[in-house]
Amino acid sequence: MEYKISELVAKTDVPKSTILYYIREGLLPEAKKIKSNVHRYSDEHIELIHYIKYMKEEIGSTNEQIKFALQNQNQSLSSSATMLQPLMNTLSDIPSDAKHYTKEEFIEYYKVDTTLLEALLQDGILLPLHEDDYTEREASIIRLVMYFKEVGVDHTVLKAYAHHAKALSELEYQMQAKLCSVRDEKNFSTLWKIMFESLFNAKTYLFNRNTYRVLLNAVKNEVKQ
Repeated sequence: MEYKISELVAKTDVPKSTILYYIREGLLPEAKKIKSNVHRYSDEHIELIHYIKYMKEEIGSTNEQIKFALQNQNQSLSSSATMLQPLMNTLSDIPSDAKHYTKEEFIEYYKVDTTLLEALLQDGILLPLHEDDYTEREASIIRLVMYFKEVGVDHTVLKAYAHHAKALSELEYQMQAKLCSVRDEKNFSTLWKIMFESLFNAKTYLFNRNTYRVLLNAVKNEVKQ
């Protein structure tokens, strides 16, 4: 279908000025020009506007990140790392203003026991984004391990977390590949919504709700006793 700019605004709840801005920035394709001062927009514009809105509001992506993803939308999700660019910063869980250290600087600054650090790396509990790039996030995990040691309890649960997290990431990649297999120009933004909602909503929902249920049952059993 074709739409006037007013209809596009009504269907997407995005102001006219913003839509025109997206077009100028290269995030949206040019409208079809019927005649002078008469333009028509398509279903593709609606899908892309929803996609852009979602990326900005829910993921915090910049115009450049979104543009980069859209320019590569015809590439395979399962074979093109560029398609994941808009959510990589969110997945890294590292603030933009975080201080970064080399491994040597990290050990010195946080007074880390090198034997412990190597063991945590080996167990997959410590996962710096790059081999020589450490931040406060890594330090917080080491502190947690030290708390376990302080009370004389083995940090087995963290090893189990690491094992299952790796398995889950493989499952998420399989999901990504399945999404890729049904991708077309019309469902592009919807597939990304599935990906994002699964990673940032469904995952925490399922994990936290199951923890809640286990703890609730434990409380009930304790009360019964």
